[in-house]
Amino acid sequence: MSFHDADYALDAFEVTISQLLVATSDSADELIDSSVGEVLRLLREHLQMDVAFVSEFCDGRRVFRRVDARPQARVIEAGQSSSLEESFCQRVVDGRLPQLIHDVAALPSASELPPTPFPVGAHLSTPIVLDDGRVYGTICCFSFAPNEQLTQRDLKKLEMSAQLTAKKINERRARDPSKATADWLLAPQ
Repeated sequence: MSFHDADYALDAFEVTISQLLVATSDSADELIDSSVGEVLRLLREHLQMDVAFVSEFCDGRRVFRRVDARPQARVIEAGQSSSLEESFCQRVVDGRLPQLIHDVAALPSASELPPTPFPVGAHLSTPIVLDDGRVYGTICCFSFAPNEQLTQRDLKKLEMSAQLTAKKINERRARDPSKATADWLLAPQ
């Protein structure tokens, strides 16, 4: 059964995200790894995408901090990076690309997009905004093929997931600013 076909499954997704959002900070050390990874998996499966990831913007680079992909779709790994300016992420954050794209190739500006080493059909992206107003990075998902079934409600799910991710990062930074994201790169997938 597809999550797109069942309203109760959509509600279950929202409940799961809400439960992760209100989890207490006493278990946040463990939770930051398990909850964000779990949210990426749920997003990818729910939206029927090939890859979902959290990226951080660092020194002009987009660094992949968490990645969840179908086994046949492992085209990026946590810890890899690329030029921020040459990313879809930056274009979404600064408004040059919409957050929800059903078919990247059908965009009027498709020929101006940075090349990717793999096909990108459908793409969803939203910024992760921290308590201090800084954009940490983005949470994104994409499929290799276009997907006309994606809706604004799906984008809202992505935005809820970005809120969860920001909450976990903010909690971590509040406890130990020097280790705010240091272990994200080292944690197992």
